[in-house]
Amino acid sequence: MIRNYFKIAWRSLLKNKLFSGINIVGLALGMTCSLLIWLWVKDELSYDRFMPDIDQLYAVRINFIGDDKTETSTLTNGLLAGILKKEIPEVQYSTKVQFPQELLIKAGDKAVKENGFYATADFFKVFNVPTIYGNADAALADLSKIIITRRTAEKFFGTDAALGKQLQFNNATYYTVGAVIDDLPTTSSLQFDWLINYDVQEQDWKKTWGNSFCMTYVKLTPQASQAKAEANMAGIYKRYTDWKAIIHPVLQPMQDVHLYTKYENGQAVGGRIEYVRIFALVALFILLIACVNFMNLATARSAMRAKEVGVRKVVGALRSSLIGQFLSEAILTSLLAVVVAILLTTLVLPTFNSVFEKQITLDLNEPILWLSIVVLVVVTGFVAGSYPALFLSSLQPIRILKGTLNFGAGAIHFRRALVVFQFMLSTFLIIGMLVVGRQMNYIQNKKLGLDRENILYTTIEGDLGDETGKRLETFRQELIRLPSIASATTTMTLPQNIQSSSGDLNWLGKPENIDANASAMTIGYDFIRTMGIQLVDGRDFDKNRPADSSAYLINESTVKLMKMQNPVGKQVKFWNGWGPIIGVMKDFHLQSLHQPITPLVLALAPSNTSYILIRTEAGKTQQAIADVERLTKRFNPNYPFDYHFADEEYDKMYRSEQQVNTLINYFGVLAIVISCLGLFGLAAFTAQQRTKEIGVRKVLGASVANIVSLLSTDFLKLVFVALVLATPLAYWALSKWLGSFEYRTELSWWLFSAGAVLATLVALLTISYQSIKAALMNPVKSLRTE
Repeated sequence: MIRNYFKIAWRSLLKNKLFSGINIVGLALGMTCSLLIWLWVKDELSYDRFMPDIDQLYAVRINFIGDDKTETSTLTNGLLAGILKKEIPEVQYSTKVQFPQELLIKAGDKAVKENGFYATADFFKVFNVPTIYGNADAALADLSKIIITRRTAEKFFGTDAALGKQLQFNNATYYTVGAVIDDLPTTSSLQFDWLINYDVQEQDWKKTWGNSFCMTYVKLTPQASQAKAEANMAGIYKRYTDWKAIIHPVLQPMQDVHLYTKYENGQAVGGRIEYVRIFALVALFILLIACVNFMNLATARSAMRAKEVGVRKVVGALRSSLIGQFLSEAILTSLLAVVVAILLTTLVLPTFNSVFEKQITLDLNEPILWLSIVVLVVVTGFVAGSYPALFLSSLQPIRILKGTLNFGAGAIHFRRALVVFQFMLSTFLIIGMLVVGRQMNYIQNKKLGLDRENILYTTIEGDLGDETGKRLETFRQELIRLPSIASATTTMTLPQNIQSSSGDLNWLGKPENIDANASAMTIGYDFIRTMGIQLVDGRDFDKNRPADSSAYLINESTVKLMKMQNPVGKQVKFWNGWGPIIGVMKDFHLQSLHQPITPLVLALAPSNTSYILIRTEAGKTQQAIADVERLTKRFNPNYPFDYHFADEEYDKMYRSEQQVNTLINYFGVLAIVISCLGLFGLAAFTAQQRTKEIGVRKVLGASVANIVSLLSTDFLKLVFVALVLATPLAYWALSKWLGSFEYRTELSWWLFSAGAVLATLVALLTISYQSIKAALMNPVKSLRTE
């Protein structure tokens, strides 16, 4: 019986090639979108899941609890990891990891910059990464050893058997390879090529409770609960500091670290997971639009299948067998569509990976993929074919065979509802395209309070990074003498993404219960001038004033925090001890626009900086790059010259938003195309059904414009209803998305009007072809059978 169903279904598809083609193409496009997004979502949700005992692994976060809100930091101080292991019974192992660093590594005549971590001894007890050669735990405990990945070993030695071989770091220290570990999958939150014991670069300032600069991870005992561990951790800051502020360490499950990076009132509430949901919703929308196409065309063409249904019922066919027949047609269409979708996905996947910076593959040997494809085919077939099957199988044979078949208002209203639903989703995506694009444009053009144009930067390393900072200052002075260079400065971190913070800020009259946690950075001379920052009061650090070594620059938010009138000249205590405030900077954005501007304290310490930021003269960028490269090779000959632009680094902070923008644009257009396919088919069928009516109207004097208006008006009414329904839905969803930005564009009325106009024009263009074609038809041909 089933074989017979599919044989009849195949014949029906061949008999109606236009409508079958529209259905297959529409479903194939929807399925391609769903497959691509399914692969992306699967990749996102798999982050860190490869780790053994993942349910016992946690990242430590710090909650600063205030009167009105709680702020969360992902960075911890350098003492916390050891204290947690020592004092919290639930913590089996703990490790701290400093931010990844890209350092020059040499082996023989090969020199390459590689990313890696300085980590404490329990790292491999927390993260059980497979070891290929050696003993990773013993190697990490040894200050003279280094652990490298298989890829790094093969790069430097041509083989993964690199045990006992030596690597030179920064043209200085030699480390012996103590272990080779397996390459980490791309779905690991921690990506590194090498690991060295944290203690080799331990410094005094890292041994205080007030400086947050590293990441801390713990592994709980098998029987421990997160809640119990957090309860025992709550009093740690009280026991080890005399701070009055309420500060609690909390735990974030390792499987949530990649997906949940946004915190509100001490809870992880969003981040990449929001984009996973958006992507999945877009995939669902597009697949629903494709299914609606099928349902619409099937019900619209029901009159052509009515006699078939009537005859089959008269000869004894049960309703269940008719339902099975029509569902088999839908599933066969879905099956053909999924074959096309797999081919399209294979072709599109390289571009998709490039746009979304992934390494996703369509592994046809993966059982879960085939299971997902089978589910996709069956679900799509049932969703698309359910209503047509139920509708057609319910027709009464007596009325059909008498020729008095009247489908009634119910079928017509349902078909109209499907068109409304379809264009409501399409309009939602069109408005989304406009709003997301406008927010991205806002981000690109937002005045940050500092000037990132014509700024390039390079890393301080090798001979430039001497402990006194004298050679670095000489290099900087040589730079600013170049005609192509406007100014230069040095900083500990990049100014548009300051992650470090400190609770060491103190001042005379400071209230005991105030949380004085502030973003912090050490800088060199000419910072204000180089970055184009506006001074509200005071001055920048001056090379000719030795006393500035203990002075500070603060921003307006710090002044508000301290509630200090006329702060310039007043004493504060920070990293360099007690010293005067010499300048107040107008607030500038320290991080992405998702975050509010926080208090900031800048201390002068040119020798404790990591980047040289260089402002080039306008129009002389290429000359400046050549000049900087030549000068760098003279001062630091053993290191390859490498540079980046500040605006590129700024763009990296909004990579997720850029991907969403790209997704909405590509898949939004795809949704519109699918909707137009359905509308085109429906318009063609309507014009075909009203051929004789059009002929009579033309004979009676109706113009082409009258006929086009007649055929288009019914559809445009439905599009208008879709616009009315889509607008509040889009407003709610986009308001919520924009709410994740502390600084954002406004949801202006014209964006919704523009979306409505675009949706109407698209619908009108789609309908007009069939309408004009029908209106131009010779009435003699349409009436000759009467």
